[in-house]
Amino acid sequence: MIYITGDTHLPIDISKLNTTNFPEQKNMTKNDYVIVLGDFGLIWKNEPDNEEKYWTKWLNEKPFTTLFLDGNHENHDRLNSYSVITKFGGNVHQISNSIFHLMRNNIFDIEGKNFYVCGGAKSIDKIYRKEGISWWSSELPTYKECLEIVDFIKENGRKVDYVLSHCLPTFYQRMLASWYETDDLTNVLDIVDEETPNKIAWYSGHYHVNQDIDKKHFVLYDDIVRLI
Repeated sequence: MIYITGDTHLPIDISKLNTTNFPEQKNMTKNDYVIVLGDFGLIWKNEPDNEEKYWTKWLNEKPFTTLFLDGNHENHDRLNSYSVITKFGGNVHQISNSIFHLMRNNIFDIEGKNFYVCGGAKSIDKIYRKEGISWWSSELPTYKECLEIVDFIKENGRKVDYVLSHCLPTFYQRMLASWYETDDLTNVLDIVDEETPNKIAWYSGHYHVNQDIDKKHFVLYDDIVRLI
């Protein structure tokens, strides 16, 4: 089984994954997955603290395996300090025994479906944050990384079943939240959308709403959706 949900901002919005709000987990095992669409928030402080250790243990003791893509509100420096391993056919950071970061611009084979993952987003509250403490410039890909995304998706896009991102492509972001600024990533995601014509669905977080934009593009926050 694969379930998917929006931002958890650990610990602010993690209650959606307790047994009261998510009773389906009682029938899950470590071979089943919950995917968080960015702004996971577990890796936040520059050094692990007791709160991080508590929530890591809490998630490890869940019956499912937790997967997440990065959003904008992550400590990207610490996240990227983890060793890269191969899992599901792509590059991941292993955070703990059953918590894995799905790295950007990878296709992962999970439960027989191909998931293209591209995390990251622009913080609209950057002005209120401090670099290296509560904001990190690598929340957005560099120009070179954007070119790599375009090259990769043009070569591999037709085999993608699902697209998972934190922010939306520019076209859909303007439909949902026109006050959000476009950037290189949202523009590149427009190309990803064009180059994945066979996708079943595209899921994003970031906007703190649950909304079906059309029959293939969805935004999640508190809702938990079963894919497989």
